[in-house]
Amino acid sequence: MLSRTADHLFWMARYTERAENTARMLDVNIQTALLPQSAVAAEQGWRAVLGISELQTLFDEEYEVVTGRNVLDFMMRDPANPSSIASCLKAARENARAVRGVLTTEVWETANATWLDTQQKLNDSVLQQDPGRFFEWVKYRSHLSRGVTIGTMLKDEALHFIRLGTFLERADNTARILDVKFHSANQAAIKDQAEMKDQAEYAAAVRDSPVDFYYWAAILRSVSAFEVYRRVYRDVITPERVVQLLMLRADMPRSLLACMNGLLENLREVRNDTSSATERCAGKMQAALTFDTIDEILEQGLHDYLGRFFDDISELGNRISRDFLVPLAA
Repeated sequence: MLSRTADHLFWMARYTERAENTARMLDVNIQTALLPQSAVAAEQGWRAVLGISELQTLFDEEYEVVTGRNVLDFMMRDPANPSSIASCLKAARENARAVRGVLTTEVWETANATWLDTQQKLNDSVLQQDPGRFFEWVKYRSHLSRGVTIGTMLKDEALHFIRLGTFLERADNTARILDVKFHSANQAAIKDQAEMKDQAEYAAAVRDSPVDFYYWAAILRSVSAFEVYRRVYRDVITPERVVQLLMLRADMPRSLLACMNGLLENLREVRNDTSSATERCAGKMQAALTFDTIDEILEQGLHDYLGRFFDDISELGNRISRDFLVPLAA
């Protein structure tokens, strides 16, 4: 397969998944913004969304103040933001259009219809009153795109590159949704980490926050894992179990381990003469998530652990681009 064709397929999937995960992240913050908190804490919550997405600088260039309305506008429809939902769905459609001959009619029509409907929904005044409905629609269209792709496309290299893009983006965004917890408004209710004696004391303070239960419940719902959590643990929601579910369980579709399993499986299907180092890099990440325990992760500090995961997943994405796709601009 030509590198450019693989590149379009890979990024079509990544942008579709990114739109869905942006909707999930915003939905978490809207739900947690309803909890009792100060104005400062609410602002910190919205800043956390921008910071985790690495968009704070771009946001500050366009908006004077950080408010829920401004952040939602920036993250949902702003064409100047390449990671806004509208920008992602447009980019997914353009990448699909570039390789229409490789896609089935159903896959192309789904991507095209999603972009056309997005423009109409973003101009609807109802969106301002209930953005949650729009987020649900974005998630539904992503589910539809994924189902149509798996259900109609030949299981060849084209499908493997699409799945590579999906799993890479999903792993990155699941980690970001988890990491938002440690940049959230909950921090306003406890001492700064720098004033704590150690990482364990900081983690204990976060766990003891009075709104902690509701925050973790919102995170579970944002990744469609609330019912799964109840089936697996049949007990109260605790941070340790949420982290374990979303990081270390291979049977949880959006967990980091499940993403790395899927990524490595598809990487092996498209391996070439130069990709052995990339495959080894993915294998090391998978092994860490397979054999690390939740106690070891929390002892290291979840934020620090996820920070290293972000670096590794970014390096893995760069390696995949060098080995198979159109190389990223330096």
